[in-house]
Amino acid sequence: MQLPVQSQSTLYAEAWEADAGPDDLVEIARTADRSGFAYLASCDHVAIPRRLAAAMSTVWYDPVATLAFLAGVTERVRLLSHVAVVGLRHPLLTAKQYATLDHLCGGRLILGVGAGHVREEFEALGVDFERRGFVLDESIDALRSALGADEFPSHHGKLYDFEGLGQRPRPTQSRVPFWVGGSSPAAVRRAAVRGDGWLSQGDSRERLPDQIARLWRLREEAGVADSFTVGAITEPLYVGEPGWAVGRRTLTGGPEALAESLRAYRAMGVHQIQVRFRSRSRNELVDQMAAFGADVAPLLD
Repeated sequence: MQLPVQSQSTLYAEAWEADAGPDDLVEIARTADRSGFAYLASCDHVAIPRRLAAAMSTVWYDPVATLAFLAGVTERVRLLSHVAVVGLRHPLLTAKQYATLDHLCGGRLILGVGAGHVREEFEALGVDFERRGFVLDESIDALRSALGADEFPSHHGKLYDFEGLGQRPRPTQSRVPFWVGGSSPAAVRRAAVRGDGWLSQGDSRERLPDQIARLWRLREEAGVADSFTVGAITEPLYVGEPGWAVGRRTLTGGPEALAESLRAYRAMGVHQIQVRFRSRSRNELVDQMAAFGADVAPLLD
């Protein structure tokens, strides 16, 4: 699941998150750890322009700091950047941050990457917004090297060129998984040929099968045979009968009813689902998470 509190876009933030903080994140992370969740995710925005602030808010925690903080209070759950806009930073800087995180958390990092969409962020940091897809492609290639086993990684590209520069600590994992986020044709192609996984971004159930079929077709055409993880974001969930207005798109009901609906994702070829629960308080959220982990998740296997 995507962590609440750390990003507060009006598209999904609950009212209680406005006054929440570190203690709430710790309790949510520990609940995820206990309840069998696969990963916790944190977003990435450097700065939000005034024209977008009313919709997006300006609350966007730094993903490396947030995930490192929660690594110290969890033991099992994986830690995902969903997504890191890696084109905003030099690959050696990104590698230093995420290699250290993977080292500190015992190899639980998943590096989710995306192209980004806020022009002003790119302009402020001196990165070409129009070429952000090209920048991301080379950033992934450079990060593959920089997060690999070699203490002195090398990369020689059109944008970045480095060798003979050592970085330790190295990641704990022998291969940090890269998941590519986004549902545009370019993002799906990027995930297929450069990624270890795909993070769908807003695709409906009706659209997912065609997107997944395209992924596998592109991988076959590119001759890529490595293991690959297909992800999807579900509709909002509420375990049980809410008794309050949770929105018409929210899936509600008992464990079997929810599980039956969610099993449709597996039938489409989805390997992991990212869930989000409607809630009016931290306590209601952690109760929902615990109920899902105990009563719904076992019915998905």
